[in-house]
Amino acid sequence: MGIKKVITKEDWEERLDYVKVRKEDMNRLVMNFLFTEGYVEAAESFRLESWTAPDIDLATIAVLMGVNKAVQSGRVEDAMEKVNDFNPEILDTNPQLFFHLQQQRLIELIRNGKVFEALEFAQKELAPIGEENQSILEELERTVSLLAFEDVTRCPVGELLDVSQRMKTACEVNAAILTSQSHEKDPKLQSILKMLIWAQNWLHEKLLILK
Repeated sequence: MGIKKVITKEDWEERLDYVKVRKEDMNRLVMNFLFTEGYVEAAESFRLESWTAPDIDLATIAVLMGVNKAVQSGRVEDAMEKVNDFNPEILDTNPQLFFHLQQQRLIELIRNGKVFEALEFAQKELAPIGEENQSILEELERTVSLLAFEDVTRCPVGELLDVSQRMKTACEVNAAILTSQSHEKDPKLQSILKMLIWAQNWLHEKLLILK
């Protein structure tokens, strides 16, 4: 390793002061984060409040909002119809996503106490998929095990009935829709954070800042 360049803390802080981040750029990063992470309604509110134009077309935004609202309201069939109307290839080419949406349908049946309907749905719609994929079969078995507990709070997989599970499914659909439209599925803030960490490590190797 070469000799580190030595600079004072005051000099370093002075250099940092030259770095200016425009509010407009920060707003665009926030907007990008909200959309790509599935917080579509929050993104729409932020757009109206900040006058920040998203880098996603209005048709896609409308689909994202409709699908997210449907999934998080437990109307998974409605969400799947909206996705298919927008682009049928999304579910046709993504078997893992298709299964997770079907799994969410099963969870909603269990949540509503429709035991026999849930068992029939699992057997007819999900079991054939599980036979071809061991990881999917394990997820299916975990989900069906919810039926064995009268008190789901004591169930080891009770988190499947949490609102967070709906959000997880909605985010997965959200990412697939964005990818289908050639948009990044991961927020730009994530990439910027990785670059920041890399830059910090590089500076640590090259500079010695005197306090």
